[in-house]
Amino acid sequence: MNNSPTTLQQIRPQLPVRLFNGFGALLEKTSIPWTRTFATDLIETAKRRCGIDDFGEGDFFEALSRLLDSCQDEAQLNLIGKIALKTDVLETLCARLQMKRDRQLYPDITRQKICQPLFIVGLPRSGTSVLHRLLGADPEHRSPLMWEVRSPSPPTRADEKRRIQSSTQSCKFFNWLVPTFRYAHVVGAELPQECVSLMTPTFLSDQFDAMYYVPSYRTWFFRQDLRPAYEYHRRFLQHLQFRRSARRWILKAPTHMFALPALLSVYPDALFVQTHRTPVDSMASVSSLVTILRSAFSDAVDPSIVCCEAIDYWSETMNKFLRERDRLADNRICDIQYEEVCREPIRAVRRIYEFFGWSLSKEAEQSMRVLIASQAKRESANHRYDLSQFGANAEDVLSAFGPYCKRFGLSQLTRARHQPPSHRSSHMIELQQPCA
Repeated sequence: MNNSPTTLQQIRPQLPVRLFNGFGALLEKTSIPWTRTFATDLIETAKRRCGIDDFGEGDFFEALSRLLDSCQDEAQLNLIGKIALKTDVLETLCARLQMKRDRQLYPDITRQKICQPLFIVGLPRSGTSVLHRLLGADPEHRSPLMWEVRSPSPPTRADEKRRIQSSTQSCKFFNWLVPTFRYAHVVGAELPQECVSLMTPTFLSDQFDAMYYVPSYRTWFFRQDLRPAYEYHRRFLQHLQFRRSARRWILKAPTHMFALPALLSVYPDALFVQTHRTPVDSMASVSSLVTILRSAFSDAVDPSIVCCEAIDYWSETMNKFLRERDRLADNRICDIQYEEVCREPIRAVRRIYEFFGWSLSKEAEQSMRVLIASQAKRESANHRYDLSQFGANAEDVLSAFGPYCKRFGLSQLTRARHQPPSHRSSHMIELQQPCA
C-alpha cells in the first residue's frame, strides 16, 4: 500500500485566506454579525443591477429561500463562503433576467430544436467527465462550455473574448483559493460544463449540495418534481444553440439518474451512456472531492458526514435509476466500463459510436487524439483518497449498492486505496481528473 498522504490530508488554505476568514470570525465574536441575506433582497438587487424585472416563467422563490435559509443556518459558512453565496446567487439571478430579455430580443431562440441529445450518466467519478470531453471534441457535437454557461448573455459572439477571459480569471482565482481541488477536478473556461449549472437558475440543482452542507434544503430538494428544472435546462440549451449550433448535444451529470422521468418528459428522444465503476472507489473519490470543495466555504466540514450522505444518496439514486432505465429501449442506452475509458479511451468512444450507429470521422478521432496528447504533456495531478478516512468500509458500500454491483459485476473490482494507474494509462490522469 502506498503511504503517500491523500489529497484530503493536503488541504491547507492560503495564508491570506486563513487571515481573511479569521477576521470574519472575529467580527462575529465582537457583536458585529454578518447581515442575514433574504431572497427578496437579492431579487430586488438583481433587478436594479440589470435594469430588468422579468425573470421569465417558472417560480423559484421558495427554492431560493430554502437554499439561503439552509446555508445560513446549517452550512457554518466562513467569511469567504458568505460572500461567495451572495455573489453566486446575484450572478445567477442576473443571468436569468438577461436570458429572458434575450428571448424577447431574439425570437429565434424559442424555435431552436433540441433533437436526440446524449446524456452521459453514471456514479460520480466514474469516467463521465472524460467521455464528456472526448465526445465533445467531435466538431459535429456541442457541449455547454463553462464560460458560456457562466455568461450566457448576449446569445451571440459579441464580446466573446472578454467573457472567456473573465471566466478564465475566475478559474484562476478558485484554483488559488483551493489549491488541492485541481488534483480532483479540472476547471477551465473552455471546458464542458455539467448540466447542474444549466439548472441552477431554478435553484433546483444539487450543485448547491456539493458546495455547502445544506441538509434541510437537501431533504426538501429530493421531494421536488424536477420537471421545471429540466424545462429551464432546455431553454438554456436553446439559448446556447442559437449562438452556435451543432448536429448533436453531448450532456453530462450523474444526477440525471435521480430524475429520469422528469428528464424524459422534456427530452423524450434522449439517448444515454452509462459508465460503470466500483462504488467503493467512486464513493471514496466523490467524498474527497466534495470535502475539498466545501472546505473552501466552511471551516467545519466533516468528511464522515460527506461520505455518509454520498452513500445514501447515490445508492438510492442508482436503485431508482436501474428501475427506470429498464423502461428504455435497449438501443437507447450504452454501457461503458470506467477502466476502458481510462485505458483505451478511443476504443470506448468507437464502441459508443457503433452502438448508436454514428459515424466517427477521421477529423473527430484526430481531435480526440489531440486532446489526449495535450493532456499527456501535463504533470499528473494524482488525486489520492482512502475510504477509511471517511469512516466507511468497502463492505458497507458494497452492501448499499448490492443490486447495482450484482447486475454489472462490480463487486470484485474494489481497491483499498486509489493509486496512480500504470504507465499504460498514466496519460489519461489529467484528462480524467473529474472521475479520478
